[in-house]
Amino acid sequence: MRSTSHRRAAAAGALSAVAALLAVAVQAGPASADDPWTSAPKAQKLGNVDPGALAAKLTPAQRAELLRDANATKADTAKDLGLGLGAKEKLVVRDVVKDRDGTVHTRYERTYDGLPVLGGDLVVESAKSGETEAVTKASKEQLKGIDLSADIKASAAEKQALGAAKAAGSKKTDANRAPRKVVWMAKGEPTLAYETVVGGLQHDGTPNELHVITDAATGKKLFQWQGIENGTGNTQYSGQVTVGSVQSGSSYNLTDSGRGNHKTYNLNHSTSGSGTLFSGPDDIWGNGQASNLETAGADAAYGAQLTWDYYKNVHGRSGIRGDGVGASSRVHYGNNYVNAFWQDSCFCMTYGDGSGNSKPLTSIDVAAHEMTHGVTSATGNMTYSGESGGLNEATSDIFAAAVEFNANNAQDKGDYLVGEKIDINGDGSPLRYMDKPSKDGGSKDSWYSGIGNIDVHYSSGVANHFYYMLSEGSGKKEINGVQYDSPTSDGLPVTGIGRDKASLIWFKALTTKFTTTTKYADARNGTLAAAGELYGTTSAEYKAVANAWAAVNVGSRPGGEEPGTSFENTTDVNIPDNGAAVTSSVNVTGRTGNAPTNLKVGVDIVHTWRGDLKVDLVAPDGSVYLLKAASGSDSADNVKETYTVNASSEVANGTWKLRVQDVAAQDTGYINSWKVTFP
Repeated sequence: MRSTSHRRAAAAGALSAVAALLAVAVQAGPASADDPWTSAPKAQKLGNVDPGALAAKLTPAQRAELLRDANATKADTAKDLGLGLGAKEKLVVRDVVKDRDGTVHTRYERTYDGLPVLGGDLVVESAKSGETEAVTKASKEQLKGIDLSADIKASAAEKQALGAAKAAGSKKTDANRAPRKVVWMAKGEPTLAYETVVGGLQHDGTPNELHVITDAATGKKLFQWQGIENGTGNTQYSGQVTVGSVQSGSSYNLTDSGRGNHKTYNLNHSTSGSGTLFSGPDDIWGNGQASNLETAGADAAYGAQLTWDYYKNVHGRSGIRGDGVGASSRVHYGNNYVNAFWQDSCFCMTYGDGSGNSKPLTSIDVAAHEMTHGVTSATGNMTYSGESGGLNEATSDIFAAAVEFNANNAQDKGDYLVGEKIDINGDGSPLRYMDKPSKDGGSKDSWYSGIGNIDVHYSSGVANHFYYMLSEGSGKKEINGVQYDSPTSDGLPVTGIGRDKASLIWFKALTTKFTTTTKYADARNGTLAAAGELYGTTSAEYKAVANAWAAVNVGSRPGGEEPGTSFENTTDVNIPDNGAAVTSSVNVTGRTGNAPTNLKVGVDIVHTWRGDLKVDLVAPDGSVYLLKAASGSDSADNVKETYTVNASSEVANGTWKLRVQDVAAQDTGYINSWKVTFP
């Protein structure tokens, strides 16, 4: 039978749904329903943006042509970048983004002697002329002189990985595939290692894809991260809406032919397999009640539809990978499963039915959150662990809010709350708050040196808070009937630039600046670079990005604005390359009692590779407070940060020192200035 495309109504009740279907069909028309390219996108408040810096709306065929061009020239690109000086190192084209002015951002991964290099990804920015203008690397290390002989067996690596999964509470634990040899360079010097992916189920029933990296020479576990990226959201329905379906003969199925053939499946409480494609004899899905299995399917399909349209109409991206191919959604996962997740291996979003199987997690913001994990995986691909994992998770919250506002659905108005209607807490409170993340009891409002050690759903609070303030500003306000009150870590106000501009800046940074190892300092640099390209480095938007980051304790404000009393040293101090520590001192006088719990330490260090630097604050009595640890994956220049230190056990008056040591060779710099500020 020939298949015909339709729009189907997701009904609140059978009779009213039939009426709504007829009315919507007349008003919407087939063009806007099935071809978002032909419909006018919602007005975006982008201000005086440089149109040339916006992403071009590439068709899948145009994107494929750019990928072919990049593949044809990747050997020359490697040579131009000083890579592949031997025959062992090669580039692998992963993604491409083109700006309207002709600038092309090509994302590469690398191989060494045929082995995948984890943490070796990079983004090359090329002008319309083809000349390389900038390169963003996940690691500065060079791929050379790597011992490719493994001293331990793959079976030992597998045993270690299985043990790590079991220690984390995994059930039905097994290895998804035999350990593979890789070169690990995400955390310093490139090392031959094994990567083992452990399957089974996590402690809460979520599928397990635990990646464990084992040193092939010593058997030491080097790193691990979870491949399943999960979240949660509201389960309320969006009223009577239209969703994409296909008719085949006398039957209909939940396939959206206008959006890459996105399909919605019923797992019927299973935890494996694809499930069964929703199908039926009529063109009406669900009745608005959780007891009807089609209702969750309609919600999931509608959320995926809105997210697809947002990325395509607002950012010019055709589908998750930009190739016009739709993912799939699976609903009714497990029993009483209170979560939802994105999975690369099935290219799909999966939703549980919530507590008592009565509140499916299939709202607009959940669908947008999970689908955005797919977009992140195809672009910046920030590793789902540590600070990069927090940025990954925050990216999904950020675009969940953007999609929800863009949808303008009367039943589910846009807000800066996550999971506000699912009632996971049992008291009607949201799961997360973007204006003040700490209100959930676990998320963090601002950056601190140990934030990479907590769960990514909590460390994400820093970027969520940044995005909210960049969009709306600090302080009290009401938006769509919701009250917000956003504080700043430095006590200074932030003026927002609007959600559309904030979302555009984050999207450009995600797709052209972020890498697998991006941390918060890198995210600040990336969003500033994106804002500079879009609005100029002297623009109000550029300054607002810096101010919003400073307000969550990442970097400082333009002009060095700080409330309180500051003591500063502006004398340059050279930092020996791979040498002894050096200090710069300030003498604090006129204070009474002890230093505060929120002593601000502003650091301005000029250096060609900040990852080499260990930075400490030394109190008058010699007590040491670590501000920044050295890290081989901290791949950026300079240290321009404001750190918050609980120095309440220290007498305020006396000589305070900034101590800096360069612990690795090849890069140089100096302390430009630093200061301590007593609020």
